[in-house]
Parts: sequence; structure tokens; C-alpha cells
Amino acid sequence: MRLGVSSYSYARSLQRGALTIFDVVDRVADAGGAHLEIAAGGFGDDLPRQPELVDRLREHAAARGIGLANHVIGADFSDPATVDAEVARVHEHLEVAHRLGTTHLRHDVVPWAWRDADHVEFERVLAQVVPVCRAVVEHAATLGITTMVENHGFAFNDSERILRLVHEVDHPGFRALLDVGNFVCLDDDPLRAVQRTLPVAAVVHLKDFLVRETPPAAEGWLTTLAGRAVLGTVVGHGDLPLGRIVERIVASGFDGPVSIEFEGLEDDVDAVERGLANARRLWAAAGGS
Repeated sequence: MRLGVSSYSYARSLQRGALTIFDVVDRVADAGGAHLEIAAGGFGDDLPRQPELVDRLREHAAARGIGLANHVIGADFSDPATVDAEVARVHEHLEVAHRLGTTHLRHDVVPWAWRDADHVEFERVLAQVVPVCRAVVEHAATLGITTMVENHGFAFNDSERILRLVHEVDHPGFRALLDVGNFVCLDDDPLRAVQRTLPVAAVVHLKDFLVRETPPAAEGWLTTLAGRAVLGTVVGHGDLPLGRIVERIVASGFDGPVSIEFEGLEDDVDAVERGLANARRLWAAAGGS
């Protein structure tokens, strides 16, 4: 297993200045991680205008033995009026990914919170984003980069829609970033969804959630489409059947990067270290190597 961490796991510490991205590299290295994903959330939105920082990050990661496995950004290809500017921005981040030395970039296709009003609207947006994704991946291929869409947000999240998008783009360099936890935000059974999407996955995120049928009064809980409540937590501390999910990943023969992604309320440094240790135990129990 090539186990690492998404920098988004440290978003709170990065945003408040408690850690720098170089500290994050050191934390991951000290915890025995193999790689780091560079996510724009919390850090990285302005990297196209900071080439010296990109070079320093690549060099520092190499010095600590940490691969840079993926560059993660948002994107919205749904509006014809702004899509050209958005594609240009994604191209800038592809250059960042290339400069970092990574061979993967994840982009969204609609805003995180957007959800179609009906099937007609979904089909209209799908028809808009498919050729844009194809054009982006054709450019990315010239840089040796695989582009991915993640099951993420409230529109392109369930396994059926992820598979539909990947198959309609129909390019070998366009794949999925499979987040094993995000499916529950749309009440898609994670065991079934992971099994279905593994064949098109290039990167896997291990994530865990607390899940409640009745939303608690406390802040921080996300309400799913069916009215359940979920809250991120340390990998291995939540309610997802991670042991059975990891068994499916191991059985599939998946050999790409696997990254912890933490987005709970616990201390992020401690949560990542615990999550890495728990992931290793789950992987060993599933017979992985």
C-alpha cells in the first residue's frame, strides 16, 4: 500500500498559521507517510503565481522522502459564460502539478453545494461539462498528468453519476478520485459504491464519518439528502464499515496512492497520525501488503 495524506487534513492548522505546508511535509514524513496530496483547500489557491514556492515544496518533499501524489483543486465547468476562464485557471494548476512532479490532478465540475433541481437540469449540465473535461484531460495528457473527478459535494457524488461522467468523457487519462466516505453524504451505500467505482479509480481517499439518523443539536454536522447527519472524524473512529471497505480495495488489486483525508473537529495533527496507524492495521487485517 502506498499510504499518504491529503494536505486538506491540516486545513485548519494551515489557515490559522499554526503550520506551514513545509511543516505538513515534515509531519507526514515523521508519521511514516509515503506521499502528500497538495489540496487548494487551506493552501494552494495561489500556487500558479508562486513558482518559487512550488519549487521549494517539491525540493523539501524530496529531501524528506515524501512523494507528491496529487494536486487537488475546485472547478466549475457548468456555466458557458465563465467556462473558458475556468479552463484557463485549471491549465495553470496543471502547470503547477507538472512543476511539483505529480502525475495526478483532481478538479471538480460544478460547485460543491450545487444540486440539480431535476433530471432535466442534470442532463443539461452533464452535456456541458463532458466535452470540457475531455478537452482538459487531452491537454493534461501532454504533461503526463491523469485528471480525476471526485465523488464530492451534492451533484457528482453518488457512484452512478461518477461512473456516468467517467464513461462519457471516455478518455484513458480521465479517472475518479474515490473517496470512500463521501458517498454517505448522498446516502449511497459505501460498500456498494466503492465496489462499483474501484475499476475507474486512480487515487483513493480513506475517510471516516460519525453517522446519526437524527441530526444532533451540535454545530458542524452535515445533513445528507435523506436527512441523516454526518460528521468527519479520525479514520477508524467512525461508523463507516472501513474494515470491509478496505477488504474490497485490497481484493481489487488497486495499486495507486491511498491517502488519509481528515475533516473532523479533533486536533488535525493527532487525527492524521491516528488515522495512518488505523489504516495500516485495517490494511494488514485485509491481507494487504
